[in-house]
Amino acid sequence: MTESAPEIVTEGSGWVEHTADRAELSVVFDARGRSRTAAAEELGRRVAAAEKALGLPGLTVRGRRVSVHTEYKGSKPAGCRASEAIQVRVDDTDVLEEAVSLLLGAEPASLSGPSWSLADPDAVLAEAQRRAVADARRRAEGYAAALGGSLGRLVRLSEAPEHGVAPMMAVRARAEGGPDVADLGLEPEPVRVTARCTTTWTLIGS
Repeated sequence: MTESAPEIVTEGSGWVEHTADRAELSVVFDARGRSRTAAAEELGRRVAAAEKALGLPGLTVRGRRVSVHTEYKGSKPAGCRASEAIQVRVDDTDVLEEAVSLLLGAEPASLSGPSWSLADPDAVLAEAQRRAVADARRRAEGYAAALGGSLGRLVRLSEAPEHGVAPMMAVRARAEGGPDVADLGLEPEPVRVTARCTTTWTLIGS
């Protein structure tokens, strides 16, 4: 019976940072009224004030979610509240400051973002994968040398679950009708793309 060749198993990791070219914003508008109809109508007026920002070239509204409900004080109704949450993707980061200024000028209940990302992370991921494999090979070669042998062929490779893109969070130009956001630091930030792998190699001459 032929004895199988000894193997070395190593993990490798690699990462690449690229400046973000896409951002996500989340904005919420609130309104109150004596009835659901009154609250909804007031909400419509407040959201309409943001339509200039939402219609900017390079912006895409990814989703809207509306809720209308009765509020209570103790056990008695105390008017109604309506809200709309809007998810916005900014594909042209040059208009981000103007968009934020206009949205803030519409007096939302809250605005969060930007959450930075890459429009084409796969192009960057390929380089991170190459670095991860090279890292795994270097580790394996070190173990092989420590054992008095050399590294043989690659037997198998698997991808680790941490593989992927790490979004970055953050929050200058005055847009007409909006506040000055010049000092908020809205320039695109680096986004890190990581790759992790597990490799198995044969050991020769140990």
